[in-house]
Amino acid sequence: MKVLIACEFSGIVRQAFRNKGFDAWSCDLLPCEDNSPYHIQCDVREILNDNWILMIAHPPCNYLCNSGVSWLHRRPERWKKLEKAIKFFLELWNAPIPHICIENPVPHKYARQKIGRPTQYIQPYQFGEFVTKKTGLWLKNLPPLRPTKIIPKKQVIQKIIMESPSKDRWKNRSRTFKGIAEAMAEQWAILLGKQ
Repeated sequence: MKVLIACEFSGIVRQAFRNKGFDAWSCDLLPCEDNSPYHIQCDVREILNDNWILMIAHPPCNYLCNSGVSWLHRRPERWKKLEKAIKFFLELWNAPIPHICIENPVPHKYARQKIGRPTQYIQPYQFGEFVTKKTGLWLKNLPPLRPTKIIPKKQVIQKIIMESPSKDRWKNRSRTFKGIAEAMAEQWAILLGKQ
């Protein structure tokens, strides 16, 4: 069964699905960090029609997420970029793939008007990670993820928000946590008939 992990350069989600026996491939404009042969470096829209059973997509959040909404009013050129981001999100959502998950941070109201609210919000600390990062999942023909190992809130840190500026900050903030990737592979493998 072919699984597409769109907009992923880290290989974390791809590897979680490969570990479950799926023919999983990551795709991004960037090369993958783990030098895997199971990475396609291209615009993901070029391969959306390639008979995937499941796609998990991580489209860029710069113009969609709540943390960037104030910039829309300070930099009017960002409104056009917001429209492009919404168009890309909807191209992924409307792809001819039976099961779809789109992952993104909390969207601001202008994005929500076009892409809707996520099916569910998750936190890394619900999946054995000692950090907080509220993340929305838009799910098509997939059940919501069930928490696997909840870390008490007093042990959780806000590592993502607190990270100091650097050239790789955006990369570090965009990686999917391993606990979440493993939960996706474990729980959705059952739905797709792989145990």
